[in-house]
Amino acid sequence: MSPPQILVIGFALIIMVGTGLLMLPISSASGHSLNFIDALFTATSATCVTGLVVVDTGTYFSAFGQVVIMGLIQIGGLGFMTMATLFAFAFKKKISLRERLILQEAMNQTSMEGIVRLIRKVVQYSVTIELIGALLFSIRFAFDMPVGRAIYFGVFHAVSLFNNAGFDLMGEFRSLMPYAEDTLVNVVACGLIILGGIGFIVMADVLEFRRTRRLSLHSKVVLSASAILIAFATIVIFIFEFSNAKTLGALSAPGKLLASFFQAVTPRTAGANTIDIAGMRQATQFFFIVLMFIGASPGSTGGGIKTTTFTTLVGAVLAMIRGKEDIVLFRQRLGKDRILKATTITLLALGLVVFVSMLLSTTEDHQFLMILFEVTSAFGTVGLSMGLTPQLTLFGKVMIVLTMFAGRLGPLTLAYALNPKSEKELYRYAEGKITIG
Repeated sequence: MSPPQILVIGFALIIMVGTGLLMLPISSASGHSLNFIDALFTATSATCVTGLVVVDTGTYFSAFGQVVIMGLIQIGGLGFMTMATLFAFAFKKKISLRERLILQEAMNQTSMEGIVRLIRKVVQYSVTIELIGALLFSIRFAFDMPVGRAIYFGVFHAVSLFNNAGFDLMGEFRSLMPYAEDTLVNVVACGLIILGGIGFIVMADVLEFRRTRRLSLHSKVVLSASAILIAFATIVIFIFEFSNAKTLGALSAPGKLLASFFQAVTPRTAGANTIDIAGMRQATQFFFIVLMFIGASPGSTGGGIKTTTFTTLVGAVLAMIRGKEDIVLFRQRLGKDRILKATTITLLALGLVVFVSMLLSTTEDHQFLMILFEVTSAFGTVGLSMGLTPQLTLFGKVMIVLTMFAGRLGPLTLAYALNPKSEKELYRYAEGKITIG
């Protein structure tokens, strides 16, 4: 099997194992078994680090079920090949060439050079960041609940937010709304989301900057695009929702700014929220759809078409407007293969979101904006919801499951898995011209 096929089958097997565990009576607080489709939905959402839920995580599942979900989030966020490599390190097993090829595909790298070293860094960074986040959360939650429960909540939410999953234990589908104006919770949560969303390659690049005194083009594009998107989104949300009594209107002036910043960060595939998403104005909800479609960065725990893809498309538009042949970013020219890949990913992703939205608009008796929001959230592995997910029909749940799966692996990886053979072109056709625009 090709690396993309192994990734698809590997993720599918993890989801099925998670489904079986969540169906056990011990996984629910009531002691009753969860039905197959809801267990499958939850396992897929956790493994694909999405956060969309059909039952409330904090109240429906027992401690065992919640730990299963946390484990699926960790495996799904880092990737099952990363976890397998970690066990190989523990048992001092050599990483074969085939395994390196799969790791290269899983981490979205252009070469195998330094791939095992990168995996070591991925594990080290993840453990360190999650431990720091868990400690800070535990200290804060200890003021609201018993210490043991605070530590448990701290660990769960640190793992969930760093892996951009969006699952929470607050109960009643509230996410982090009780802490809308809590500076510590907001800052720690945003820090975890951003670090998980920029990708391990960028983190390694930044940490080595003191020694190398340089950043790769990839890191420059990711950091600048992420900063611009977050800053722009904060301003837009603050303006659109300032007077909305259902969202920012009820908060203090500093709280409005803090909530705007948090909501600007979270659509980048995180899924947590501190204000009511369903209560936002339609303009803001549609703006969220755009942010969720863009998503996080390559090699991260997030989904979407990725910031680098979006930046490449913007660069292509600007180059065309200026009459330039090349896309130049930070004084470096992008190859045509990067442009073609960015275009392909975007069109495949757009086609998937449109197709699923059209299907669900015929089976779900809800507004189209709500359906489009939910589908985009599933594709971008975001987890934000306007309240549609628990009300989905059986067909709707199945379609969202497939969309989450496609969003986590990427439409291009799935396409390669279905058609892995690529033949070399022995000849080229004569160039033709068509009218564009």
